[in-house]
Amino acid sequence: MMKKSFACMIATGLCALPTLSFADSPYFSLKDGDGFKRFSVSAGWLHAMPQGSANPININTSVAEGTKSKVGDVSTTAVLDAIDQSKPSGKFWHGIISLIDKSTDTLPASLAGTGEINGLSQWQSQGTGLEADDVDTVGLMFNYNFTDNLSLEVKAGIPPKVDIKGKGNIYAPLSGKATPLKDGSFIGGIIGDGISQVGGDIPLKQDLHITDLSQGDKAASARAWLPAVELHYQFGKTGVNKFRPYVGAGVMYAYFNSLKINPAIESDLIAAGHMIQNIHDDKAGAALDGKTSSADPVVKLKATDTFAPIVTVGATYDFKPNWFAVGSVSYSKMNNEAKIYVTDRNTGKELIRANTKIDIDPLITYVGIGYRF
Repeated sequence: MMKKSFACMIATGLCALPTLSFADSPYFSLKDGDGFKRFSVSAGWLHAMPQGSANPININTSVAEGTKSKVGDVSTTAVLDAIDQSKPSGKFWHGIISLIDKSTDTLPASLAGTGEINGLSQWQSQGTGLEADDVDTVGLMFNYNFTDNLSLEVKAGIPPKVDIKGKGNIYAPLSGKATPLKDGSFIGGIIGDGISQVGGDIPLKQDLHITDLSQGDKAASARAWLPAVELHYQFGKTGVNKFRPYVGAGVMYAYFNSLKINPAIESDLIAAGHMIQNIHDDKAGAALDGKTSSADPVVKLKATDTFAPIVTVGATYDFKPNWFAVGSVSYSKMNNEAKIYVTDRNTGKELIRANTKIDIDPLITYVGIGYRF
């Protein structure tokens, strides 16, 4: 896909050179005009410095609001951590389960009952996000001069590996309630419903830690393809001015492939996938305890491609008739979207989907040596 897009951009630039139809035109003739050369190429050092900041990550899971799930066997520690003690019934049940905790570390399914889960369907994780790091690569610039002052430039570089930095911790805002003794049996249902009717449910409220995006040197990495096409206006005159500043504007295309995620973050997301599947499997207690589920979660990372405007200021210096030095600074108002999917390899079912906007907004410097012909 990238090769096709890049080829199309080059083809577009070349199509702007109708040399056959306008062979005698002073603008399109392949012959030199007033001493200037039609074609030039340069190579040099390209440094890109993203200026954007991280944006919050939006998260969706397959657990709808109000999902009912049997709790099953669950550790007393997990239950105590999940109880909302801001409510009177929460304080009451925290005291009861604390007493049980003194004699056993497991709350049996018959006592744990059934849970109603809220808060996991969708949320925005504030204080989190992804940011692109600085990159260096070999830059290549190809120019065609319509006149001594007006030219079309196609710029690109050897696609560099970009490190994506992570920011913040992601927590899942679990809330809901558990109805003790309502374990699916006839007697348990009667007792559990009775407890629920008198306001005796166990209120649940806990921010479950999912992952730390800042762990390790980077959250992810990708290969970046960033070709651009610009129209330049260069001041001065060939053969008269050795130093000639120029300004330019155009469009840049961004495409990212070979995406890889930090293994530690990937492991955390797989564990989160098991948590979601355990809720679907009527094992909400296993979800709280961080146990594996019937699923085989797999993590996939994707990034959208995008077009963005780019502006440039630069200058050339002729140190020989055909050889020149060139330097420029460019800025592009660019952003794309990163998407993370956690799916069950066994069924193909999506368990978790997350997305965030990455404001790249690169400031690009270039220094090179060129030749005109």
